[in-house]
Amino acid sequence: MSEPLTKVDSAVQGIDIPSPKATKHRRTSSSAHGVMNVKDLEEQGIELQIAKETQMTGWKINTSPATIDEKDMLKKLLTTPPVKKIDLHFPLGLEVTARNLKGVTIKDALDAIHKQFKKRADDELDLAYLAGFEWDKEESWTRLVVHLRKDAGQSMSSGGKKKKGKKEAE
Repeated sequence: MSEPLTKVDSAVQGIDIPSPKATKHRRTSSSAHGVMNVKDLEEQGIELQIAKETQMTGWKINTSPATIDEKDMLKKLLTTPPVKKIDLHFPLGLEVTARNLKGVTIKDALDAIHKQFKKRADDELDLAYLAGFEWDKEESWTRLVVHLRKDAGQSMSSGGKKKKGKKEAE
């Protein structure tokens, strides 16, 4: 019985058994080319630029972003270079995260804010309108500060603006 085996088991010969690490990998095709992680930008020292359109929305934070008349603005990227996710920090301490693997858009940021405030009544909000975003790299590289104001200001569009016009006509 000390002779070497001459028969070959065809069920296992020639098959490479992959290691468990080789089969488990994250799919990268769902993220768009050029969209970066905000932490990678910090490591590389690349500064963010915020879209100026965010300052002209006149958007009330407890209403849907769909109430903004200029729909094209919602499709624009929130930051340059585009990022997959970014934290939005409110002065009173609340923080929400806007995410989009193809680059966070203005709509993604407004949706994240709206999700937090949609159940609040108008009289609960002292500062109910979006004034814009600020990126302060000294405070935190990975988040934007959300600025709010009491009135819509010089808005290009607003759901509340139409209601005011109706009240004046009465």
